Amino acid sequence: FLWVIVASSSTPSVAMKFHWWVFSPVVFPWTGQAQQAGTVTPEESPSIVIQKCTIAEGCKDKDMGLVLDANWRWIHNVGGYQNCFTQEGWNPEFCPDPEKCKENCALEGVTAAGYINNYGVHQVYEGDKVTGVKLDFMTEGGNVGSRLYVTKKNGKKYKMFKLLNREFTLDVDVKTLNCGMNGAVYFIEMDKKGGEGKTNKAGAKFGTGYCDAQCPHEKFETNASWGICCVEMDIWEANKYATAYTPHPCSTVGPVRCEGDIDCGYGDNGERWKGLCDKDGCDLNTYRMGAHNFYGPGPDFEVDSERPLTLVTQFLTDDGTDEGTLSEIRRLYVQDGKVIANAPSMIPGVTGSAITDDFCNAQKLAFSDYDHHQEKGGLASMGETLKRGMVLSVSIWDDYATHMAWLDASFPPGEDPDHRFGVLRGPCNATTSDPTIVRAENPHGYVKYYNIKYGEIGSTFSGSRRLEPIHT
Repeated sequence: FLWVIVASSSTPSVAMKFHWWVFSPVVFPWTGQAQQAGTVTPEESPSIVIQKCTIAEGCKDKDMGLVLDANWRWIHNVGGYQNCFTQEGWNPEFCPDPEKCKENCALEGVTAAGYINNYGVHQVYEGDKVTGVKLDFMTEGGNVGSRLYVTKKNGKKYKMFKLLNREFTLDVDVKTLNCGMNGAVYFIEMDKKGGEGKTNKAGAKFGTGYCDAQCPHEKFETNASWGICCVEMDIWEANKYATAYTPHPCSTVGPVRCEGDIDCGYGDNGERWKGLCDKDGCDLNTYRMGAHNFYGPGPDFEVDSERPLTLVTQFLTDDGTDEGTLSEIRRLYVQDGKVIANAPSMIPGVTGSAITDDFCNAQKLAFSDYDHHQEKGGLASMGETLKRGMVLSVSIWDDYATHMAWLDASFPPGEDPDHRFGVLRGPCNATTSDPTIVRAENPHGYVKYYNIKYGEIGSTFSGSRRLEPIHT
């Protein structure tokens, strides 16, 4: 469940808006949002080393990059320095309509110093090697949050991770992320060039082409009935009080433009569960599943979120081969050299500690949630996307829409957790997680993602208790 980030900064950002107008649904492949590449400021995106691992040869360094999402960038008139977007909205001189806006406005680069000072993006070093990234929640200049994508070394294309029958591992540090905050690591089926082409001169180098299962709007699109949908696999959505991982299958291949409340899943009359994507997904939040003492701050929890930890996500197939069908998404933790299995469900009628179709079906029934996950093909559909390849995104954000209650408090609002399983998702109180409060109380918050690895099952981590994959 990933809401589009609302950022506050000197550069524009586009938040998801919900309008309940009715349009005739039209769906067609997305070919890239039209926009120009700026020439005022050079793009100096940070590098990062990610390791690719095999059982036979161990882990080997791969040089890659990180690029800031287009929504955070300065956008100005082509050949000039006037803002195309301000606090009042789009400048009518350059943007009388979306098409003119696309022609008249350019996305600008970000210098190495700008990444650090303006957006709070810091490289994490181990010796002289860049092994990760630290994302500040806020900067002195007023920016809030950030979202970046992993690119190939030259920065011209996004790295496409193919993870079926593979595992993905990284270290995280979330000790400063309090209620209402979210450090998110996830995969989306974006175009590898960021939509670069005849009408988009910016492309992946400037962080264009975002899509996810919430079907967010394009940067220049003023029509609230249009969105861009794609499959999403949430690896890690967390603060120090709650965490979840969630597959969001869609009836799409690559990014697809939707139009209208039905196909985009906008609206408040059940349209959410009629769209191209499973917006709710099948989440595994151990707190929501009744294991309230498993993950949290301090030594009383089995996984102590106030200390660095390693998380492993395994995408297991039914026959243990690359050609098999995705049958299980398993989460393991490593802390203090010990491998910790995910906590089993404590909810009546729901068994297991990993995401399987049986787990998802039982959870939807127990929680009285609409089962859009199975309608969109369940794990088999997600596995096909993992096989095709997905882009890795890392971010930090807060949430005006729900105050992050869907992750760490009671949600939906007004539901009594004593009378419906699944409402209680964490120990936080959403009334005190309004971003105005969160930002005032957490100006120095940050998240670290480092030691990122991917490869064959069992190749990316070690510990005193190795758990072998189970193929069902």
